[in-house]
Amino acid sequence: MTVLEYGSPITLAQAKRAVEAAEQEAHRQDLAVIVAVVDSGSQLVMLHRMDHAQYGSIPVAQAKAKCAVEFKRSTKQFEDALVQGGMGFRTLSVDGIAPFEGGLPILEGGKIVGAIGVSGARSDQDGVIAAAGLAALG
Repeated sequence: MTVLEYGSPITLAQAKRAVEAAEQEAHRQDLAVIVAVVDSGSQLVMLHRMDHAQYGSIPVAQAKAKCAVEFKRSTKQFEDALVQGGMGFRTLSVDGIAPFEGGLPILEGGKIVGAIGVSGARSDQDGVIAAAGLAALG
């Protein structure tokens, strides 16, 4: 297994591209979500609340993005572990875990430069929207 390294922080211009693509996908699905982008140090770069998105999803989107960058993996991996039960329930005892699909690390040159987190729809829909944001960065 290759150990992922942290790289230079994502730029504001990159974050804007990711957010715009995520918003377009949310509009395509007729959904209103929150999109958060954090840098490689898990600090917020951009937070975008679409019109009519539920306020409670603001901290959830940020938590998904932070989890993805701090644990160097998709938040869906934690969701899957939790769904399996048994030993997967241990994830609930770890600070910073967001066990909901919708958080993805952003890689550039094989290094983590940030992460995107989406919340406001079903978990699987959040994941598709986050993936659209990620795809906009190449």
